[in-house]
Amino acid sequence: MKLKLGIPKGSLESATIDLFRRAGFSITLSSRSYFPSVDDPEMECMLIRAQEMARYVEDGVLDAGFTGRDWVEENEARVETVADLIYAKQSFGKVRWVLATPEASPYQRVEDLQGKVIATELVCTTRRYLASKGVQAKVEFSWGATEVKPPELADAIVEVTETGSSLRANKLRILETVLESNTQLIANLHSWSDDWKRRKLEDIKVLLEGAMTALGKVGLMLNVRREDLSAVLSVLPALKNPTVSQLSDDAWVAVNTILEEITVRNIIPRLKEAGAQGIVEYPLNKIVM
Repeated sequence: MKLKLGIPKGSLESATIDLFRRAGFSITLSSRSYFPSVDDPEMECMLIRAQEMARYVEDGVLDAGFTGRDWVEENEARVETVADLIYAKQSFGKVRWVLATPEASPYQRVEDLQGKVIATELVCTTRRYLASKGVQAKVEFSWGATEVKPPELADAIVEVTETGSSLRANKLRILETVLESNTQLIANLHSWSDDWKRRKLEDIKVLLEGAMTALGKVGLMLNVRREDLSAVLSVLPALKNPTVSQLSDDAWVAVNTILEEITVRNIIPRLKEAGAQGIVEYPLNKIVM
């Protein structure tokens, strides 16, 4: 038996494959194939656009796949959410679909767009959002380059953003957030009810979440005389509980801890001053809580 897994083609592709690498899986792409190879004989991978992933998972073409919560809602797909994985194409975080208009336009609120034209790739979600606000507007599907359409081709847009920099570069201002989204691992309902496939997906979830937890963190180990231990521990960030273990020489102990990588450059010199020796910083792939 094999698990058929959809990998999102496009903006989330490299981030997803890198996350799998950190989790211990090697997924290899070929420029001419939509079927990446994976070093797990119990898995088969297929590249699918994130926009279509939920539909193929719901229909059972795939057992599971990675897509945004936005596309699950857009397709109103009946699927099981196995895991929320907070990562996106530029950074590990959430993205927003926002309603934006030209800076020079008179529109200040969503209600000002009554009877206007709104361009977006997220058509169904935008229509539901406008209906919830009591606004009737023409929602047109945008094939891309949505930011350049106002004011000639549309009065406003609903577009996805991580930082807002592209919107600002195109002289657009955000009126409201329509939807917050993040990457999800979703499963076909029938596949999720299968004991073997569910166990496989739960194992993948543990490893991927472990890789996410380890992001931006490093391990630090060092040796210190017992008489200097209090001084060394006082250098480490508050609320940390390092492991302290006895060395073969009773006068010495080993200290092992996990820290945010960005803090280590400031901490290591202070540890040296406090009497630490043999300080080793090492990378982490997974932290399973």
